[in-house]
Amino acid sequence: MQDTDSINDLAAALLQPADISFELPDPEDEQILESDFQQQLEIAWQVCDRFDLQTEIWRGRILRAIRDREKVGGDGRGTGFLRWLKEREISKSQAYSWIQLANSADSLIEDGKLDPGSVNNFSKRAFVETSKASPEVQQMVSEAAQKGDRITRREVRQLSDEWTAMSSDLLPEAVKEKAADNTLPPRYIAPLVKEMEKLPESHQKFIQKEIAANPDVDTLKQVTTEARNLAKYLKGAAQVQALTQENVDIETALEEAQRVGCLSIAADLVNQASQIEQTIAKLYMTWKRIGNLADRLYVDTGASTPNLRSLLTCLEPLGGEIMELQLSGATEHTVRLQIQETS
Repeated sequence: MQDTDSINDLAAALLQPADISFELPDPEDEQILESDFQQQLEIAWQVCDRFDLQTEIWRGRILRAIRDREKVGGDGRGTGFLRWLKEREISKSQAYSWIQLANSADSLIEDGKLDPGSVNNFSKRAFVETSKASPEVQQMVSEAAQKGDRITRREVRQLSDEWTAMSSDLLPEAVKEKAADNTLPPRYIAPLVKEMEKLPESHQKFIQKEIAANPDVDTLKQVTTEARNLAKYLKGAAQVQALTQENVDIETALEEAQRVGCLSIAADLVNQASQIEQTIAKLYMTWKRIGNLADRLYVDTGASTPNLRSLLTCLEPLGGEIMELQLSGATEHTVRLQIQETS
């Protein structure tokens, strides 16, 4: 779009947009074979996927240009960009997801990992999954797309799992060998690696010994659950004030929980403790806010606003020192909370 003629040509083309139209099979026609019915719908779905992907990549490029232009000549706060989004009823999160998609597409193309003509061989979700994958997986996926293979998110995840199973330094050689000859499916190995990456080296070595001794599917499932619980325990324990304020030996407590077979319970306990401390902090800030708002409303109301004053009377106790709430369930009971501030 560098000159007037090209702009006019584009405008003329837009006056006659190409509509997508499908003749979908009648779902009530029992004479259509189920395989034919599914195939016709799959073809239509793939066409929609391709249009969707191309459209969203270009939306991202457009939004990126608007955002970058704002950085050059705007007010430094992105006001023009935000106004542009508001006029088109686009959320900020949606806009940046499109920009990220465009960045991924341009990066893959500029790095030579993807031919622009191969983009149509991806479903939108597969393209997004590819953009998040490691460079090695991106290369394998791009080669398959350039050969004309249809790329779905399932294929991308499968290749990613296979690469993880073959390349991760966290896996013993016995596991890698079984992954190579397909006696251990990569879909069981990849989740374990992701959980092990969250753990300290000492815990990684403990798990490595377990799977090296018994490199089978049942062991992989068991240690994946164990690694997930370990990560939850360690993350939760680090966030609980009640534990950090006291001299609790977290690691020894963890070893004891593993020894008696109650690691999942201990992990859940510290996780719930972390959540309740965060809830208390949020409750306190909300309680203070209610008190301040009630005071302001009291000043602005009087005999001329009886209904508003009634509303205030009902809600004001929630900002007081003692709060009550009736919980209904199998049996109704009242919960009474008292907040006391200390310096």
